[in-house]
Amino acid sequence: MTPALESVHPVLMSSDVTASIAFYGLLGFRATFQDQPVAPSYAALTRDAVTLHLQWHADAQRSGDHDRPVYRFVCSQVDDLYEEFLIRGGTRENDPAASPFAKPADTPWGTREFHLRDPDGNGLQFYRSL
Repeated sequence: MTPALESVHPVLMSSDVTASIAFYGLLGFRATFQDQPVAPSYAALTRDAVTLHLQWHADAQRSGDHDRPVYRFVCSQVDDLYEEFLIRGGTRENDPAASPFAKPADTPWGTREFHLRDPDGNGLQFYRSL
């Protein structure tokens, strides 16, 4: 039998894990693990079948020439999810620093998607195939 991958749990850099937990709460995630009840430096967050991990990193570790990955989430109801995030305060309409795909749109590469960044600049993209 060939070994099978079951899931992936990305670890996102965070300058303030408590603030990141609050932000991801606006996106409907809930903390399922914290290494400390107050001022955690590591946490796991879950929404539906998705789990993200957050780990504290010093400013020097998050700046400079480090490549910042973007996390893409498959979602069948992209427009509804965007509206949910707007209502919860997890994204804002008309953010001047936002991506060209800050609002749901059809892309030239055959998806419908929208993008946002968390407080630490981690890219989050929510999409479905057309």
